[in-house]
Amino acid sequence: MLVRVEWDGVVLTLSHRGGVGTPLVIVPGVMADAASWRPVVDALATDRPVYVLNRRGRRPSGPLGDGYSIGTEVDDLCRVLDDLGTADGVDLFGWSYGGLIALEAATRHPGIRSLTLYEPVVRPFGAPALDALRQADEAGDLDLAVEIVNRDVSGFSAEYVAELRRTPVWQVLRPLAAPLARELGALNDHEADLPGYGLLAQPVTLLLGGDNEGALPYGEPFARIAEAMPRARVRVMPGQGHLAHAQDPGALAAFIDEALDWADRARVGS
Repeated sequence: MLVRVEWDGVVLTLSHRGGVGTPLVIVPGVMADAASWRPVVDALATDRPVYVLNRRGRRPSGPLGDGYSIGTEVDDLCRVLDDLGTADGVDLFGWSYGGLIALEAATRHPGIRSLTLYEPVVRPFGAPALDALRQADEAGDLDLAVEIVNRDVSGFSAEYVAELRRTPVWQVLRPLAAPLARELGALNDHEADLPGYGLLAQPVTLLLGGDNEGALPYGEPFARIAEAMPRARVRVMPGQGHLAHAQDPGALAAFIDEALDWADRARVGS
């Protein structure tokens, strides 16, 4: 089922799995949309309602628009939460760029009961690839953009990228790369308030892929966020990297279920 939220002249859409209780809202990062997260949603054991946001730049949601920034994304998410909001609020999950958006929303929106964040990122991140991504964007070369983000941002080998190009996944990734240059630019323009994140009162679980622990490009920003949030609970997912939603959705779903259960217990005990 698809849910539409319209505000400020923009249409935002969310996939929706029905259920009972406090909703779970999932905010994907770059190179992903609601469909990318369907295997995780299907694997979740929780019977609560689940919504996955198609952020701007992902059909059938609207374009990024003029003046796009992290603030744009946070405003969008807060409006979506207002529309979905229940008396008990929502539990919020964010991955990567979506984790940063979720963190910023949690500093503003009173209806977020808990946060589960899978390798959120903050600046500086992928900045050396920005010029090349902007050139690919100006040329309309989506294949090059997919190559750059996998090779120069995520650090995959040339062999991995060549193999990926031969799979059906490449055609799925091409349209998702269209907003990438502006998204990465917005990330590196945004000054995250790391000390402010440490003041958040709701239960927070930080998920880290074991393969990224202490490693670039994802382990370093994760460590900075974890250090700034000493009250957050850190869970390491053995054998996982940054793409568990695609490579092992069942394992990621189990960690999300566990985080939601822990947050419920933490609230009861507080």
